[in-house]
Amino acid sequence: MNNSIDNILTGLFETGALKISSHDKPFWYTSGTIGPYYINTHFLYGNEEKAKDLLNFIDLEKEDKLTCPKNILEKTIDNYNSDLIYKGLVDEMCLFIKNNIDIDDVDCISGGERRDWFFSLIIAKILDKPHITIYKDLDCVMLYNDNTEKLDDLKGKKVLHIADLITEASSYERAWIPAVKDRGGEIKWSVVVVDRKQGGEELLRKFGVQSFSIIDIDITFFKKVLSKNIISQKQFEMLEKYLDDPKESMSNFLKENPQFLEDALNSNDRESQRAKICIEKNIYNLK
Repeated sequence: MNNSIDNILTGLFETGALKISSHDKPFWYTSGTIGPYYINTHFLYGNEEKAKDLLNFIDLEKEDKLTCPKNILEKTIDNYNSDLIYKGLVDEMCLFIKNNIDIDDVDCISGGERRDWFFSLIIAKILDKPHITIYKDLDCVMLYNDNTEKLDDLKGKKVLHIADLITEASSYERAWIPAVKDRGGEIKWSVVVVDRKQGGEELLRKFGVQSFSIIDIDITFFKKVLSKNIISQKQFEMLEKYLDDPKESMSNFLKENPQFLEDALNSNDRESQRAKICIEKNIYNLK
């Protein structure tokens, strides 16, 4: 990792964007599964509070689809000028794009509702490209040089999509790719802050999209984290097993630590709800 990427790695932990569980108490996820890490890439906006404030701002602004992109851009520019972690990430992404994609081939940059907009709008501004704001209902608005307009025609345009995170690329398949394609354009490239390495890149390839990421959440990444003494050896070993086989590793953990599930079921918070989902769906074949 170069120094800039190294700084982003550190920023993931400083902002709380990446949280690692203790080796004996993995996190409960909404799906009823468990795992050793949480990632909220949009916290790289500066911290959790600032990221949530921007999400709330977006929720208010998106009521007016035409004015929304410009107002979000102004907000992110202000933060870019005041938050070193966010600025460092945005600058690194712009440099990465210039080094890996012929910028002259890119006609537009797109970002999908909502977290993509933390990064896509300001990057489009810095790289002097029109920005396509894609809403969940597949409506699109073009922003360029402070002018916004409803977008219906992208005939022949080549598009670079910027996102905060890619897991299985379901949002691309369901919304972002069709929204651009239906207007005659094509998403040719995708650049994300974090790739969780869970099949997203492979799916994008089937759609003819070249996928890039600044950080890959894989064993090499966690070895680097271990070398910085951010996590312990036991935490690393749990992460290693999880990355190798998420379901089997967590199934073995529950079988070896039955009290963990019992404590969750008896708790009075959301852990209890998630543990019940785990039991009802028999996710880990514990019956």
